[in-house]
Amino acid sequence: MPICIFDSAYMTSNVPESPAADAPAMPMAEAAKTVPPVDTETPVMAAGDPTTPNTQATSQQKRGRGQRGGQGGARGAQQNRQGGGGGGAAARQHPMLDQLAALYPALFGETLLPLKRGIFQDLLAAQPEALDKDSLKAALALHTRSTRYLTVVASGQQRHNLAGEPVEPLAPEHVHHALIEVFRRRGARSREDLRPKMRQRIAVAFEASGLSRDAYLELVSGKDEEVNQITKDGVEEAATRLAKDEALLRTFEASGKNLNEFADMYGLHVLDANRTLERAKLRRDQVAALALAEASAAVANLDE
Repeated sequence: MPICIFDSAYMTSNVPESPAADAPAMPMAEAAKTVPPVDTETPVMAAGDPTTPNTQATSQQKRGRGQRGGQGGARGAQQNRQGGGGGGAAARQHPMLDQLAALYPALFGETLLPLKRGIFQDLLAAQPEALDKDSLKAALALHTRSTRYLTVVASGQQRHNLAGEPVEPLAPEHVHHALIEVFRRRGARSREDLRPKMRQRIAVAFEASGLSRDAYLELVSGKDEEVNQITKDGVEEAATRLAKDEALLRTFEASGKNLNEFADMYGLHVLDANRTLERAKLRRDQVAALALAEASAAVANLDE
């Protein structure tokens, strides 16, 4: 089940950020190094790697001239769809992103989707005459480092193929790393202490992963100790809540009562009781499914 991690308040920029513009308000150096590429076969350029010196100033000048001529609005809207809005969008926009949006609007259009691993090879195979290999690499590098795309990854949706169909889940560490990077970029522009909100989103991502506390922390921990501590705090909060939910579910199952009777017996509103029980059931199913997948993988490895 996809998780909704960011509201519109966190979608303030849609382009890859340059190192200078992204000097974080709090030390999160590791996050910048760990944002997952779209697939391991595609070389990914550094986030916000400018194509020319002083690209932001150049972009602003061009945008200002376009607006004075009455043409800036449409061009800016197109850049927002693909490169992502904000200073430097024109310079960072790659022409092939417009081509990809025309060919695959479900993946690269107004609304983005996480891309399946190996999408680079899939695109070349599907459009051998239309897509240049080197240009495609550069376009995908910009696309997968953009804040728009990272925000979608952080939401926890599944990866999608060229037909726009969900085909595989995102790895929990990819969701976590994207989440941290989006907050890091937001923190560079905000005077607000975003750590409490980041901790809450990490808690939601942990719950959706189906992993145990220790397994999740081992998977996502990096070299940035501040990020590690925020992650640990969020996971601890979620783990405590999950334990209470599971205890309530077990009590309900052992009580022999229906939902209304159980809620009344424990002084709970029936909607609150139902919400908690359903959440506990979902978590139980996630843990069971993960255990089954791990067992199947272990058997497959033995057979090999």
